[in-house]
Amino acid sequence: MKDDKELIEQKVASRSIYRGKVLELCVDDISLPNGKPAVREYVKQVNAVAVLPLTDDGDVLCVRQYRYAHGRVMLEVPAGKLDSFDEDPEVGARRELREETGAECEELIPLGGFIGSPAILSEVVSLYLARGLSFHAPNPDDDEFLDLCKIPLSELVDKVLAGEIEDGKTQTILLKAAEFLHREKEAT
Repeated sequence: MKDDKELIEQKVASRSIYRGKVLELCVDDISLPNGKPAVREYVKQVNAVAVLPLTDDGDVLCVRQYRYAHGRVMLEVPAGKLDSFDEDPEVGARRELREETGAECEELIPLGGFIGSPAILSEVVSLYLARGLSFHAPNPDDDEFLDLCKIPLSELVDKVLAGEIEDGKTQTILLKAAEFLHREKEAT
């Protein structure tokens, strides 16, 4: 295996060609490991969180939401952008859980991160399993229109494997949570 130093690209110059509310499109001139020049286009954006809220009965609180870029309603776990580049992801996860589902949790277990498209997106989605839920009224953002539903975790895993859930963060968190719970059960 090569040493990482043989793979690292060096930034020579950087320019922002678009800055919006949630993202910035950048174009960088770089030097490849072999010294040749190249260009990298990528999107800088605030990181995000995704939460798998698991009820005591083994159901997952999910949201159905219209996704404009794909022109259809998608089934997802509660998720959202952090409020700033330096917000603690756990704080963001608890906020998104409460806003989208009305739930609060006693236990928030980190399940790692998810990078959806590492070649062009800077975003890392921190994944969490939430247990010990108590419920209040949801309070979605003004521009969020959600349909909240409860679906057994095993059924959601089947949907992932059948290709019925296409959202990458939702696929990842469902499979990671199912494996985490399986290993937790085996350990007891």
